[in-house]
Amino acid sequence: MPHLTSQQLQSLSKRLMEMKSDYEQRLQQSDHYGLENSLRESTGELSPIDNHPGDVGTEMFERGKDIALNEHHETQLERIDTALKLIDKGTYGTCVVCGKEIPFERLDAIPETMFCVEHSPEQAVSNNRPVEEEFLYPPFGRTSLDENDQTGFDGEDAWQIVESWGNSNTPALHEENNIDSYDDLHIEASDELDGFVETYETFVATDITGRHVTIVRNHHYQQYMDEGEGEHLLEPDTVVEDLDH
Repeated sequence: MPHLTSQQLQSLSKRLMEMKSDYEQRLQQSDHYGLENSLRESTGELSPIDNHPGDVGTEMFERGKDIALNEHHETQLERIDTALKLIDKGTYGTCVVCGKEIPFERLDAIPETMFCVEHSPEQAVSNNRPVEEEFLYPPFGRTSLDENDQTGFDGEDAWQIVESWGNSNTPALHEENNIDSYDDLHIEASDELDGFVETYETFVATDITGRHVTIVRNHHYQQYMDEGEGEHLLEPDTVVEDLDH
């Protein structure tokens, strides 16, 4: 600690002791933010069955907040204790990663820090993200699998069906500017082939053995033929009359 004067070190040590006392007092007075009691004891209810779901949700939110605050304060206490031990060892004020001296200005702002600015772990973006983000981004999250060659019924298909019955938007607010009717407000009216990859799979059928191929002449078949995708070899045999006889 050659870059710190004895007065600076004494001031930082005093602040660390005050911070430690403050955090310990908070945890003691709040019984670790009520985590020492069960959720039933904190709510005063023997069972949540007769409560409104919103009340239970509120209690769960408050319990999650208590856990976060408790973890934060316990982490801060660990950092403060480590900083006090480093003061006793005479290595306080140097970065534990690179050994570079930490400026007094930084120590004055964050007395419990053990890192210089360049190696501060808070600069790294944590990959520990809430599981909800997997569903919130991208839209429909893991329930929309169209981009992965998914042909089954997924979350986007479910939304398209629901949206086809109407929503709160108006034609003026639609993302496309050629919408004139409320009947056309739903996005991507589903023309996708649920459960199929190729169009012809919707009208070509076999028996359980995979033999005896038959053709179901549905609207997909008619559209397939009208677009010139298939040969009329699939049509029934037609007797062509010789016009010369």
